[in-house]
Amino acid sequence: MRWSPQIRQLEWLIARPIAHRGLHDSSAGVVENTPSAFAAAIAGNYTIECDIQLTADGEAVVFHDGTLDRLTTEKGAVSRRSLSELQKVEFKGTTDKIQTLGEILDQVGGRVPLVIELKSLWNSDKHLARRALEILAPYRGPHALMSYDPDLMQCVREVSPDTVRGIVADRITNPDYQALPFERRMELRSLSHVAHTRPHFLSYCWNELPFAPIGRFRELGGPVITWTIRTREQAAAALRYSDQVTFEEFRA
Repeated sequence: MRWSPQIRQLEWLIARPIAHRGLHDSSAGVVENTPSAFAAAIAGNYTIECDIQLTADGEAVVFHDGTLDRLTTEKGAVSRRSLSELQKVEFKGTTDKIQTLGEILDQVGGRVPLVIELKSLWNSDKHLARRALEILAPYRGPHALMSYDPDLMQCVREVSPDTVRGIVADRITNPDYQALPFERRMELRSLSHVAHTRPHFLSYCWNELPFAPIGRFRELGGPVITWTIRTREQAAAALRYSDQVTFEEFRA
């Protein structure tokens, strides 16, 4: 492993495998991004990756999907529900409730690192980044914010330059990207925005490596984590080109 000054400063980020949306197991009633998944990750001494997005009334809640459909007994966009409404929503297969960002911080309490992804609606709205920074300001545990959206990371850089920030990226092959303007898609693919977002780390799709922009970032001493690893064989392959893995469906 290359111990550049940048990696030494972020040693906590790459010191242990990262549990994707917590250490979840739906067959055992442990749903992703829930208190139970986070408790299991803490017990296993894993770093926790989680996702947050804004409610209709401007609060940051822990949830991955843009809609409630896949994981809960209700349907519709998370962003159209107030916090009080979301707190009443029931997950499928567990008694856990949707947490706020503040609640997961209280639960973790600095015992393991947190890598928090800001989910973007790609509408130039910076409220989620600002709200996350407000909530995180008094938190003393190791943590980082990351997003696919360079605008959100640019906001983090401007408002709180010392907050560890990362870019989540891939080669932009998913059809969902077609909703974005061509210029934005090319910016995301080439990582040309790195000149102004200046991420401390990158989180990259493991099976799209090696890739020249990622190799250059590492050559300059920046740490790279990879997602989403589901077997030990995948982990071994990913670690040829990265410094740590984000995993699920097995114990890394």
